[in-house]
Amino acid sequence: MSIAIPESTGASTGPTPLVCGAPDRIIATYAGAAIRQDRFVAHVTALARRLPSATAGVNLCEDRYAFLVSFCALAVAGQINLLPPSRAPQSVLEVMNAHPGCYAISDQDLAEPPPRFWRMPPPQDSVASDGIIPELPPDQVIAIGYTSGSTGVPKANPKTWGSFTRSTALNAQLLTQFSVSSHLGIVATVPPQHMYGLETSVLLPLRSNCAIHGARPFLPADVADSLHEISEPRLLVTTPVHLRALVHSAISMPPLNVIICATAPLSADLARAAEVRFGAPVLEIFGSTETCIIASRRTANEETWQAYSEVVLRPQPDGTQVDAPWFDTPVILQDLVELLPCSQFRLRGRHADLLEIAGKRASLGDLTRRLLAIEGVVDGVVFPSGTDASGVRRLAALAVAPTLSTAQILDALRQSIDPVFLPRPLRRIDALPRNETGKLPHADLLAALRR
Repeated sequence: MSIAIPESTGASTGPTPLVCGAPDRIIATYAGAAIRQDRFVAHVTALARRLPSATAGVNLCEDRYAFLVSFCALAVAGQINLLPPSRAPQSVLEVMNAHPGCYAISDQDLAEPPPRFWRMPPPQDSVASDGIIPELPPDQVIAIGYTSGSTGVPKANPKTWGSFTRSTALNAQLLTQFSVSSHLGIVATVPPQHMYGLETSVLLPLRSNCAIHGARPFLPADVADSLHEISEPRLLVTTPVHLRALVHSAISMPPLNVIICATAPLSADLARAAEVRFGAPVLEIFGSTETCIIASRRTANEETWQAYSEVVLRPQPDGTQVDAPWFDTPVILQDLVELLPCSQFRLRGRHADLLEIAGKRASLGDLTRRLLAIEGVVDGVVFPSGTDASGVRRLAALAVAPTLSTAQILDALRQSIDPVFLPRPLRRIDALPRNETGKLPHADLLAALRR
């Protein structure tokens, strides 16, 4: 058996249901209880009637089921889900300022509530369901996702219901080759506000026969507890940072059927270690806030990426143009690719990462890989810190290396990179300033360097 895929990848010309599947299928685990689809729909419609009057709401819900309900309720009410790159007060305020008249919604009391904050009431068991599943037109903008800011200022990316349903059908198809049952339970460590988290832990339960666990586990023990609370087959949606912590922990994990990883490059060594540790295939997915997921590979034994059906890649001097039938317009990514037969490709780095100093070339990704390869370096990154008087880019590095000195790290780097690319300064810190998805916003790196 494989995951049921009720939604075709073909274009829809009319409204499509908010959720697909039988009324009694399980769509989520919330507060230790299994939530049926008909009960979920009742929660959504009840909340939609209570929302403040506005065109948009900043969705800050922490519990994943609360986010699922509020995300759908806003859409049913004709409002847009605003998804900030983080829940930091300043980040939220910037998004709200860009959308006058919007409000913020959360299932939790916030220490620093933003303006026009509305506390979401808990989903009520007593609400009655009329059995009618709301439908949404394909051209309705239901979310605006913001890039992480890891390469600059966060940018807004509107998403329509039609584009979401078509890309989610392809995500569900990808999982069919790894599912051993008609129902897949999902535990995710990435927040639902992030596009990767939204696609895998919100849209998949809506548009295919999957159920999401409501928790947002962080520590290995939390992940194990959440996985124990759902039945097989199990899907873990995570990041390289979380995956590395899970691999090196001594926590006993229940059987996994597949692991999906994204938000940062996944090394083949870590992918192989995870497959051995958990006895499950590790899929690395490739995408962006602008494009959603467009390709995948099994990193433990594959270097090349397989693009999704109907996704077209066109290399450009400064990156790659990506197009698909569900895009309004083609998207230019900074990633450089080498096209291969059968819709496969190799990543050759990012245009912004390429360096040329004193006639010599390197990439930030490769320099960071060499830093991480030093024995004793637990985490680290090489990044641009500005330019000198002649316009040449300066490089800096942050390293988590409790047993090494700065001099020892630099000496080790000299063995593998050209001296012109040695990062100066290189600073040892206790932890890199990673955000909720494990990414490193450039502004946070510069701030950590100055401390």
